[in-house]
Amino acid sequence: MFDHLVPRKTVTLWLLFVATLFLTLTFALLSNWLGISFIDGLSAPAEVRSALQSMTEEQRHAHAWITATVDVAYPFAYGLLFAGACMRFFPNKGRYITPFALLAIPVDLLEGIVQVLALTQVTDLLAVKAFITPLKTVCVLYGLMATIAGAALAGGRWLRQKLS
Repeated sequence: MFDHLVPRKTVTLWLLFVATLFLTLTFALLSNWLGISFIDGLSAPAEVRSALQSMTEEQRHAHAWITATVDVAYPFAYGLLFAGACMRFFPNKGRYITPFALLAIPVDLLEGIVQVLALTQVTDLLAVKAFITPLKTVCVLYGLMATIAGAALAGGRWLRQKLS
């Protein structure tokens, strides 16, 4: 099912890894440069509303633009990296592990839509964020842990081959 959707080639996975690192650093640099605390990690509607009220108009506008650009590429980078790593490192069980890692992509994109609507004061759908932000966090952590576990297992197999 995932044969054409999920990348498994080493070069593609490395490119996705570099893209994920680059986008992660981009968020940190933009946050520092613009003085913005991103609301991506907040899920309680009251907390998000409070954070939005503490932002200036310029900060909300910048946050909306970052969410609509950088934060659209980000879930594709890390989601495809985690899914591809699951399929590559767990060839027999990857098809069972991968869907949850892939779920992070649409969930993160949905969260971004809710955030842009709130940041631009179009509409308040922050009650949805109370569900989707924790779901995104679980999906991302699941994919990250599976990727780290798979890389550790692959590294162990490689080391065992070299030592024997």
